[in-house]
Amino acid sequence: MTQRVVVVGGGFGGALAARGLRRADVDVTLVDRQNYYLFQPLVYQVASGSLSAVEVAVPLRQIMRRHRNTRVVLAEVVGFDLGARHVVLDDLPNGARGIELGYDVLLVAGGSSYSYFGHDEWARYAPELKSLEGALDLRNRILLAFEAAEAETDEALRGAWLTFVVVGAGPTGVEMAGQIAEVAHTLRREYRAVDTRTARVLLIEAGDRVLGAFPDPLPRKAERQLRSLGVTPMLATTVVGVDADSVEVENGSGERSRIAARTAVWAAGVTASPLAAKLAEATGAEIDRAGRIVVDPDLTVPGHPNVFAFGDMVSVRGQQLHGVAPVAMQQGRHVARSIRSGRRTPFRYRDKGELATIGRSRAVGVVKGVKVSGFLAWALWLGVHIAYLIGFQNRVLVFTRWTFAYVTRGRGARVIHRRDRGGPATPTG
Repeated sequence: MTQRVVVVGGGFGGALAARGLRRADVDVTLVDRQNYYLFQPLVYQVASGSLSAVEVAVPLRQIMRRHRNTRVVLAEVVGFDLGARHVVLDDLPNGARGIELGYDVLLVAGGSSYSYFGHDEWARYAPELKSLEGALDLRNRILLAFEAAEAETDEALRGAWLTFVVVGAGPTGVEMAGQIAEVAHTLRREYRAVDTRTARVLLIEAGDRVLGAFPDPLPRKAERQLRSLGVTPMLATTVVGVDADSVEVENGSGERSRIAARTAVWAAGVTASPLAAKLAEATGAEIDRAGRIVVDPDLTVPGHPNVFAFGDMVSVRGQQLHGVAPVAMQQGRHVARSIRSGRRTPFRYRDKGELATIGRSRAVGVVKGVKVSGFLAWALWLGVHIAYLIGFQNRVLVFTRWTFAYVTRGRGARVIHRRDRGGPATPTG
């Protein structure tokens, strides 16, 4: 009898696992609450108007259309019954809820989201950059901030509109801060009442350096490159409050101050998908401090050799792995090989390096142990991201868009969508 494989999550890990089973003698069901695969490393470029949503998101059905043994289900997984070997689905497009989907082998790759450190109410004022919805919301907010500054006559209020706060100086935060600074310079000829180059971009980081996971001297080089763009890093500084008009921070001495800013971006702290806790509850597995389920070296849940968990939502026993796309992709391929071969072998991550772009011709990174920065790192970053994009069409579109932007310094995805005249802006693709 053909094995039934259920894959929960259509991100880097889940999509690569499903693709790796396309020629296997199994029936695959891929379940995701969104109908698209999102290339998260480029989501911040949607927020800054460099790329449009369709260039970083590909429908899962399009990806799987030639996989005759694979079907895609648009639904949210809300529970696991490992004894009966089924997952529980809610929010299907036809309104169905509580649907039981049976499996022989279960693959769970639920991903992660940014953590607001117990202050989820801040999300309303500082959208995150791990989802397409968050990126589209931020794009509207950033572009509307420049429009508001153009219309504002009060200098103090105009200054608040032209102040952008990015929380978190990891790769995403650094990349986003650099992009906002470049947007401000790009728009300088399009406004008459305001000089967009006077915009302040503040990068707030609780640690003592940007890109803290990168080896020396790359963090110092990245900081210099950020400052050359007009970004102001605020290191050893913690965010203690966020509202519609300001961000409150506390420095290393315990002194608090309030920054008048109408636009904030959240790129700090990561927590595992709620699916990790649900799977741990169903299996009795351990959960670490980041909410990740602890799995065995072969990526199976302890005591359940037919249940794999991988990607950002797991911590692999005995291994220290970063929550980055290459880890999830390699884990997805490893799980697919394990199912095809019927053997459970330990996962070993091949670290090819890490890159972070800061702006035009500015980047830092480590490639196979070699530290690179400046134009070379930036060119490598471009090539790696083009290569990792799924779909020939998307590669061509993104390459064309980047080439045009490099030559003209323009940004083509800058349409602001509003619900109605005078109403609030609404994100849209």
